[in-house]
Amino acid sequence: MNQRFENAAIGIFCAMVLDSLDGRVARMTNTQSAFGEQMDSLSDMVSFGAAPALIVYEWALKGMGKLGWIAAFVYCASAALRLARFNTNIGVVDKRYFQGLPSPAAAALVVGFIYVMDDMGFREGIREIPWLMWSTCAITLYAGLTMVTNVPFYSFKDLSLKRTVPFVVIVAIALGIALINLHVPGMLFALFLGYGLSGYAMYVYRRMKGRPVSVISTSTDEPDEAGLHR
Repeated sequence: MNQRFENAAIGIFCAMVLDSLDGRVARMTNTQSAFGEQMDSLSDMVSFGAAPALIVYEWALKGMGKLGWIAAFVYCASAALRLARFNTNIGVVDKRYFQGLPSPAAAALVVGFIYVMDDMGFREGIREIPWLMWSTCAITLYAGLTMVTNVPFYSFKDLSLKRTVPFVVIVAIALGIALINLHVPGMLFALFLGYGLSGYAMYVYRRMKGRPVSVISTSTDEPDEAGLHR
């Protein structure tokens, strides 16, 4: 609200890190609870739904009138619907995939763009630059609507650090960290833009190969999924 958009973007990325840790910390300390599950969903809604919508509206969409607040509302409402669907479908969805774009990734896509543009010097007068406002509106709508699609996005949940990690993976992680440090805003945005497009690429690939695209029927060999696939 004070036009400190760089700090706002960094805050969203910090929330993403904390969101990836809260469940692990609860399991490590044996403090899981139904209350914690509900608080996690509420925190996700604030951090990855309401906050990004407010940030992007104040940054550029405010200058577009009704279309601007509609885009921000679509994003915020989609985040709420996505989280509600995730909570209700958690027992029937293949754990290797997300049903639609995860809300943290959607938030990273929206505020990552703001982070990049802010780093490039677009800090004032954004509402007087038509191409920037329209680009922001398009990214906001894309992120919001992709959250409520049935497009599969890889979840990385089947990767276990308890097993032996190949040396090439360690090298790849080191290279990834080095690349991000070359230009943090640009590389973070590129990373989540790639992830935000990967679901559609996977959808098209599976369609072309004649494979099932539903996240409820992509795996039949999981013990916990017995009877879920028809």
